Amino acid sequence: MVEELLWVWRFMRECGVEPSLVSYNCLMDGLVNAAFVDSAEKVFEAMETQGDVRPDAVSYNTLIKGYCKVGKTQKAVEKFEEMQQRKDLAPDKITYLTLIQCHYSECRFYECLALYHEMEERGLEIPPHAYSLVIGGLCKDGKPFEGLIVLENMVRRGCRGNVAIYTSLIDSFAKNGNEDQAMVLFDRMKNEGFTPDEVTYGVVVNCLCKAGKLEKAMEWFNFCRESTVPVNVVFYSSLIDGFGKAGRVDEANKLFSEMVEKGLVPDSYCYNALIDAFGKAGRIDEACALFNKMEKEGCDHTIYTYTIVIDALFRKHKNEEAIKLWNTMIDKGITPTAAAFRAFATGLCLSGKFALACKVLDELAPVGVIPEMAHEDMINVLCKAGRFRHACKLADGIVDRGREIPGRVRTIMINALRKAGNADLALKLVHSKIGIGYDRFGSIKRRVKFQTLLDP
Repeated sequence: MVEELLWVWRFMRECGVEPSLVSYNCLMDGLVNAAFVDSAEKVFEAMETQGDVRPDAVSYNTLIKGYCKVGKTQKAVEKFEEMQQRKDLAPDKITYLTLIQCHYSECRFYECLALYHEMEERGLEIPPHAYSLVIGGLCKDGKPFEGLIVLENMVRRGCRGNVAIYTSLIDSFAKNGNEDQAMVLFDRMKNEGFTPDEVTYGVVVNCLCKAGKLEKAMEWFNFCRESTVPVNVVFYSSLIDGFGKAGRVDEANKLFSEMVEKGLVPDSYCYNALIDAFGKAGRIDEACALFNKMEKEGCDHTIYTYTIVIDALFRKHKNEEAIKLWNTMIDKGITPTAAAFRAFATGLCLSGKFALACKVLDELAPVGVIPEMAHEDMINVLCKAGRFRHACKLADGIVDRGREIPGRVRTIMINALRKAGNADLALKLVHSKIGIGYDRFGSIKRRVKFQTLLDP
């Protein structure tokens, strides 16, 4: 009720009633809650310059909250620093919590941790929500061990963890490939009397699937189905991905069908997992059928969807179909990633279409997609497949078109040959002028071609 609030404020002043500190703070709080932060800022300035009332910690906290609310983080930090410089007051736990929340929402997790340590140094009481944010930020930043240390500090100070904190830690350890530590925390969570929710169980099932422990994952999945824990798409997606990567495609497909029968709507991650499983198993027709079904069901094809289907088509030597699908993707305005180009270029190189691979690479530069290792990847894949003549032809094409420094292409070729187990050719290249030297034919000077590496 901002209009009424301002009316009362004006009437009070007209009646000669001088506002107290509490009145000023109430007015600022009302303005901040209504997102009138500029007006709240003017009230704060009036407190500093008019009358005997000076802003206190509540005044600063209110304005800092307002700045954070409208995304003016820098101004909030400046007010915080100004507050620290005053001798008559200091930031309290509310000040720190407000800034930690603000930094967390902007994924500035280092700042959250720094504020937490500052609170520790000052001996301030740390609210449970501040612990949750700091631990959550560390987990999102891929630092679960640091998050676990904060949890231990929290418990040592007599503040219990909660389901959300344990779930974040379990998920982060799982994503870092530390399945053992994740499951230790899961057991500890239950032993401490916390009841895991569907998010926690979903994280545990995903963790076990990533670790290849599919039977154990199914045990927890069945436990949830038989109890009151809601089973959602995340459970099925994790299991479909796990079974698919293990080559157990029929079981993955069965889970997908079961999910649809239960009325759950598959998301793009779920579709992609099964399409990838079909593609890796060489069942390209089923992969393409699912790709088309995905579009009919209104589920958007992601760049990853196109990448795995293009890769699967090239694996089955359906090169023209793969190229057509790439062009369709570009026409739809989907920007390729480095991984997408790598899959496409690998297929083109193995099918002998080097010129097209280089042409597509040139076309990607204007849209901001510049795979740094593109040429290296293409030469590596040819050498790995034993197609040394093709690799030399590609290297010559790269140098002739001025796409790479000849010396770098030479280094790439040497490393690729060595990795492919052909040390003799790698040594021959090292002791030759290929790529960087020239041969003279009368008055004509020509660069020594990589293809001469295979001459007797």
